[in-house]
Order: sequence, then C-alpha cells, then structure tokens
Amino acid sequence: MSEAAQQQGKGAARRGPALSRERMYQTILSPVITEKATRLGEQNQVVFRVPIEATKPEIKAAVEGLFGVTVVAVNTLTVKGKTKRFRGRPGRRSDWKKAMVRLAPGQSIDFTTGLA
Repeated sequence: MSEAAQQQGKGAARRGPALSRERMYQTILSPVITEKATRLGEQNQVVFRVPIEATKPEIKAAVEGLFGVTVVAVNTLTVKGKTKRFRGRPGRRSDWKKAMVRLAPGQSIDFTTGLA
C-alpha cells in the first residue's frame, strides 16, 4: 500500500463515519426540551435524545449533516430508567441516551422551524 493511500485512509478515519440521510434521522431521535437543556442553550449547547448504541462520531456527523452547523464537541450520558408501578405491579422504564452537543461560536439550531 502506498504512503499516499495510507494517509488518505487515516484522514477518513479522523473525519468520522459517512452516514446516509436515513441513518442520520435514526441517530437523532428528538431534541430534549427541558429547563436545564434550555439553560445549556445559552452556552451554545443543544441536547438530543439518541439511540443507546449511537457513538459520539455518529452523533456529530448526524447533527452537522441534518442541521448544517459545525459541532465542536459531543458529550453523552445514559439516563437510567425509573422503577414505576403499573396496576400495582412493579415495572421499569427503558434506559435512554442523551447527547449534549456543543456548537461552534455564533451558530445555533432553531427547533421551532423543524427539518426540511
């Protein structure tokens, strides 16, 4: 393998995965609109609900592709499901993953307009 081909391969790995439009929509499930998430908006961050198996590079590529913004960083955490009672029987809500995405200065995402 030539040196140029090796360099090209390394650059592709750094750029992150190339996602199809369908996979982007599957990666970003919904925005999280809470008081705390709204406060993070002042620090140029937005919060999304994503699948448990989603990775940070996938989330970054999906947000950049769907909303046309530049992502600086992605932080994720798994929210554990609560134990609840249903008709007197104990049950458990599903775990879900939250992604906090920091945007480049001067950029924002307007959730009221929706996606094209």
